[in-house]
Amino acid sequence: MSATDFELPATDGSRHSLSGADAAATVVYWTCNHCPYALAWEDRMHAVSRDYATRGVRTLAINSNDAERYPGDSPAAMAERAAAEDWPHPFLYDESQDVARAWGAERTPHVFVLDADLELRYEGAPDGDYDDESRDAEWLRGALDAVLAGERPPQAKTDPVGCTIKWR
Repeated sequence: MSATDFELPATDGSRHSLSGADAAATVVYWTCNHCPYALAWEDRMHAVSRDYATRGVRTLAINSNDAERYPGDSPAAMAERAAAEDWPHPFLYDESQDVARAWGAERTPHVFVLDADLELRYEGAPDGDYDDESRDAEWLRGALDAVLAGERPPQAKTDPVGCTIKWR
């Protein structure tokens, strides 16, 4: 499956699209400011971003939650948090929720790994236990290692675990 392209604003005012970047692989994941599952996996997701950036992997985080119902997920709150925590990758806002719908994103977090041709290679959770930091996003890392080696990931899909996206 080829990933649906998008262009979304980031917390720093820049805009990012899926296409147009020269990346060996791309990680796109849905997250937000308030979900305990997303928060539990956040340090692992940031570590993956830092660890794989030198290997040509681009990471994009997206929040598609309804900010009217969940003001803690507003663009202003996202920007404050990303700056305070020195995020290693862009944090994008999908106000229309069109990107989440097009991708079939269901939860926070919901991780997608794409190869250099933007073909989907892995979808699901970062690892098997949000509460066990020692798991170190092993499913995500395994998928990235396989993609970077030109191989198929050991598993193509796992069930995403987390809070549901807060739809309008």
